[in-house]
Amino acid sequence: MNRAAAILFDLDGTLVDTAPDMAGALNRLRVEEGNAPLPFHALRSSVSHGAARLVHVGFPLAEGDEFERLRHRFLQLYSEHLAEGTRLFDGIESALDGLERETLPWGIVTNKPGWLTDPLLRALGLTPRVACVVSGDTVAERKPHPLPLLHAARTLSVDPAQCVYVGDAERDVIAGRAAGMMTVAAAYGYLEASENPALWSPDGIIDRPERVLDWIYPPRSFNRASA
Repeated sequence: MNRAAAILFDLDGTLVDTAPDMAGALNRLRVEEGNAPLPFHALRSSVSHGAARLVHVGFPLAEGDEFERLRHRFLQLYSEHLAEGTRLFDGIESALDGLERETLPWGIVTNKPGWLTDPLLRALGLTPRVACVVSGDTVAERKPHPLPLLHAARTLSVDPAQCVYVGDAERDVIAGRAAGMMTVAAAYGYLEASENPALWSPDGIIDRPERVLDWIYPPRSFNRASA
């Protein structure tokens, strides 16, 4: 058994599939700027890396003040269509149900700013369930720095060594390891074709969200009767 007192999730690409709305916002911006939309498959793997990466993909020649103008407009467009196509990944609901049956608190640590994170969680009905939320502007550092994860552990009054952090990017594993937490790579997330999560040296790798339960609990001790 991988003993845990709390489990923390990254948001985009791990807990929630935000790619439809983030890619949609970028393509709205491209159309505004007189460009054709890009295919979804060309944008999906960049979603986990945030607004700056997406804007760079959509406008590779933009820099300086022009890049910042495009980034701010992208964020505005995204905020206006925040939860139209966004959904929990298949299997997340059963994973959260299982954690809650075991009274294991779960939280979110994301680089997404709070002014986007909070309304998104409300729209998805997660706000009453999540034990803590640490957004990209909650503390002075962002992942891969360990401070956001350490802040989450303090909020939950849990030893970091008894926390599991699940994320779909290498920075998630780096941050979790630096915080002294167990780390699980979400291989179902927004990995690029060239990425191999085994090279990040996580403590575990899961290919479906519900398998986080198998990683935390011995198969015979976990009651899946109502899963």
